[in-house]
Amino acid sequence: MTIALPRIQRLPQAERGITIGDFLVPIRIGERISSRARHIALILLGAIVVSLSTQIIIPTSPIPFTGQTFAVLLVGGALGFRRAALSLALYMLLGAVGLPVFSRGGHGTEFILGATGGYIIGFIVAAAVAGRLAELGWDRHIVGSIGAMLVGNIAIYAFGAPWLAVVTHRSLGDAIAVGVAPFLLWDAIKIVAAAAVFPAAWWLVGRRPGER
Repeated sequence: MTIALPRIQRLPQAERGITIGDFLVPIRIGERISSRARHIALILLGAIVVSLSTQIIIPTSPIPFTGQTFAVLLVGGALGFRRAALSLALYMLLGAVGLPVFSRGGHGTEFILGATGGYIIGFIVAAAVAGRLAELGWDRHIVGSIGAMLVGNIAIYAFGAPWLAVVTHRSLGDAIAVGVAPFLLWDAIKIVAAAAVFPAAWWLVGRRPGER
């Protein structure tokens, strides 16, 4: 008996690797700058978006509710594997050198090494994973887009909860109860919201190909 499995690669070979971020730079501007400059601009933009998302805060302890995961998944899907990973690595670097880009204005290496450090590392992985799935076409339709955002969000938990357990000297179960369970509903809403952006954006690109 043959079991049908969902395809990982959902695009023809020629279209793989293209993400919605490639359409963010208008044609008139894109023609005047090099591809490297476009990539750098998108990487910087991604880091800025995630940094600004930290301003959306619902205080809780020890991990606050923020808009970060929404921004991380959005940047990941928009930029693709390499650019998203570099963008989130840049975000972490900006915080490490002292800019208040982490939640609640946090900054410095001590913040990265603290209770939320695993989530910050997880952001890089999540953005890269969501970006790679977007490169394979998962973001073109709502079901695949939700799948890509869900896998990315799981990556955040996979790094954040064990790190929290070690730093706060809790069991892994306690860390999950504190650092994962209270956020499941909030993150589910953000996953659906982020996922909905991509099919809509691709629809707009298809409708107005001459206005990229």
